Amino acid sequence: MARASRKKSQAVTIDAVARHAGVSAMTVSNVLNNVKPVREATRQAVLEAVRELNYTPNLAAKSLASAEMTRVGLLLGRDEFSFVSSVLGGAVEATTDLGAQLLIRRVGIADRVAVAEAVESLVKSGVHALVLPGLFAGFLHEELKGEGLGVPVVSPSPGLSIEGVHCVRICDETAAREMTEHLIALGHRRIGFIRAEKLHLVHWSRFSGFAAAHERAGLEVDASLVATSALSFSHGLEAARKLLDRPDRPTAIFASNDDTAGAVVAMAHKLGLRVPENVSVAGFDDSPLAVRMLPLLTTVRQPVADIARRATELAIQLARTPGERPPATVEIVPHKIIERETSAPPSSFARSN
Repeated sequence: MARASRKKSQAVTIDAVARHAGVSAMTVSNVLNNVKPVREATRQAVLEAVRELNYTPNLAAKSLASAEMTRVGLLLGRDEFSFVSSVLGGAVEATTDLGAQLLIRRVGIADRVAVAEAVESLVKSGVHALVLPGLFAGFLHEELKGEGLGVPVVSPSPGLSIEGVHCVRICDETAAREMTEHLIALGHRRIGFIRAEKLHLVHWSRFSGFAAAHERAGLEVDASLVATSALSFSHGLEAARKLLDRPDRPTAIFASNDDTAGAVVAMAHKLGLRVPENVSVAGFDDSPLAVRMLPLLTTVRQPVADIARRATELAIQLARTPGERPPATVEIVPHKIIERETSAPPSSFARSN
C-alpha cells in the first residue's frame, strides 16, 4: 500500500511530458502557453502526452520560477460601446488560459492627463506588461518611444502602427476602402462618412480608405457629407441628423464603428426614412450590436476579441522573457466585408430626393 501511495504522490513533470512526446520541455511549454507557433503534428503529440500522463501545469511552480505571478495591465475607456466589452473579453480569456493576472484601469477616453496617470499607476503597481488599445497608445506615442515606460507595451486594434509598440490589428485603411468600394459597386455616388474624432488613430486610417475608394472610382469626396463624431451611439445620432436632415442627403452612409452606424439607422427611422430603401448604412467592427439591430447591419468584420486575446498573449510572452526586448512588431489579421440587410442599390426615390 505504501508503495502505491508513493507512486500516486509523484507529480508528472513537464520533462516527463517532453520525453513521452519526444520533444523538448521548451516545446511543451510553448504548446501549453500558446506563445510560439509549432507544427500541428508536434502540437498534437504534446497534447496526447498530456492526456496520457494526466499532466496538470503547476501554476504555483510557474509563479515561483518567475519569482511572482505575471501581471498584465489593461487600460479601458469608461464609454460603454461595443469595442470596450470585446477587448475586455479577449484579455480575460488570455490571462485565464495562461495563468496571468489582469489589472484594469478605466478612464475617460478624452482625458489625456487621466490616461497618463492611469498608465503610471499600473506601472507603479508592478505590472510586467501593458495592453493599451489604440486610442491610449496613440495618446502616449511620444512616451512609448525608446525605452518607453520600462515594460513591454502591446496595442490591440490601434488603427495605425505606433513606433515602439507591438501592434495586433487589421489594415483599417484597406478595410474602409473595400467597404466604400462595396457601396460604390451597388451604385451609390453620394456617400456620407461619419469620421472618428482626431484623438483616435482611425480618424486618419479609415477616412484614408474611404477617400482612396473614391479616387479609384474617379469620384470626389464631398466634404459636406463628412461628419466627425465620438464613437458612441448618442454622439452618432447628432452626426446622423446632420447628414440625413438635408434635401440632398447621401444615398449611403459609412460609419467608423457599429455604434454610430446603429445611430444612423435609428435617426433614419426617426426622420421617416427606410433602411436600405431610402439610405444604405454600413458600419465597422461587426460587434454584437450588428446582429441585434433591425435591419441587420452591413459592416467590416474586425475580430476585436480575438485581436485583444492575441495582444494579451503577446504581452504575457514578453513579460515572461524579460531578458529579451525584441523590436516592436506588427501582426496584421484578416478582416472581412459582411453584407447584411442595411445595404442595397439606391432606389429611384433615394436618387431623386
